[in-house]
Amino acid sequence: MSIEKEVEKRNHRKLGQELELFMSMEEAPGMPFFLPNGMVIRNELENYWKQKHQKAGYQEIKTPIMMKQQLWEQSGHWDHYHENMYFSNVDEQNYAIKPMSCPGAVLIFNSKRRSYRELPIRYAELGLVHRHELSGSLSGLLRVRSFTQDDAHLFVREDQIESEVDKVLDLIDEFYSEFGFSYKLELSTRPEDFMGSVEIWDKAESALESVLKKKELPYQINQGDGAFYGPKIDFHILDSLGRSWQCGTVQLDFQMPGKFNCQYIGEDNKPQIPIMIHRAIYGSIERFMAILIEHFAGEFPLWLSPVQARILPISDAHVSYAYQLKEHLEIAGLRIEVDDRVEKIGLKIREAEKQKIPYMMIIGDQEVENKSLAMRKHREGNLGQMKIEAVVDQLRGEK
Repeated sequence: MSIEKEVEKRNHRKLGQELELFMSMEEAPGMPFFLPNGMVIRNELENYWKQKHQKAGYQEIKTPIMMKQQLWEQSGHWDHYHENMYFSNVDEQNYAIKPMSCPGAVLIFNSKRRSYRELPIRYAELGLVHRHELSGSLSGLLRVRSFTQDDAHLFVREDQIESEVDKVLDLIDEFYSEFGFSYKLELSTRPEDFMGSVEIWDKAESALESVLKKKELPYQINQGDGAFYGPKIDFHILDSLGRSWQCGTVQLDFQMPGKFNCQYIGEDNKPQIPIMIHRAIYGSIERFMAILIEHFAGEFPLWLSPVQARILPISDAHVSYAYQLKEHLEIAGLRIEVDDRVEKIGLKIREAEKQKIPYMMIIGDQEVENKSLAMRKHREGNLGQMKIEAVVDQLRGEK
């Protein structure tokens, strides 16, 4: 198959419709609607994210979607980003719908007095953001106006920068390895429209470069492509076709904590300004889902599959046992469907294959009598007769 045909076969908009994952509507351009199957994948991605972050010492937060315009002026987003923002007026006050979650995390940090002993403080947030993208640039889940960033904001002392960036790089590597992605790294440096002094920028760029060199990670310099508030390390993941997608980012920020007068009491009992590390791994849930759909061609690993197995009774006489089996498997934590239509078993198998269901469980007279089932695997065909306990062990082991 040519690369063009393979790319088209994997098109996430086409597969999103065929597998009933998401839809786009004229009533909300660029703001996707997630269907039940798509929500299973989304929830699994978010649950995995939460478990990994809790284990890595992050505290999860949630900040408002809409905050006063003054906040965005103070953060610098107004000067550098307001063309991409949405606004509202409430009680004769101007508000902005957040395009990023950073200022909200800063407000939480500033909500009480801090000591150097508390740092690093690691806040993680699945933050819903909105950005005004031109209508002609919108594309499925890859380019949208409403999306959830898997943000994290770390408040650190200057002596903690390199160790924390090192841990972030390890965490990102752990995530991408789970999905089978390799990646390339870029160090993006000071843009023309930068905030702060050249001296501080040089210090920040040097800190990021030092971590990359100590970890012996190959990287390229992306001159002038840093965020307006600091340099960054960008991750470009490579999918199963070798295509590159920019996803994760680690950004060092010496600017925003000063703008918001963030402080902690140092060991010398004097106020100090922390440094912020902005960090994302998926980039956004929506875009990462689009990449996964195309990477796996809709044939997701078992733990991400909306339906992990479909039970196919051969006739009405086997439907009752099929539903007993479904209940047993669901208690074991598996996602199961029963195809109880009055159709030939061959049609049911073909449709399950087309819908990329990982496993099919065929129930006939023999299976009812033996309290077993005939297993099939997507693309691989018959696996033979299996007892229910063996099926549970196999599927839970594969998760």
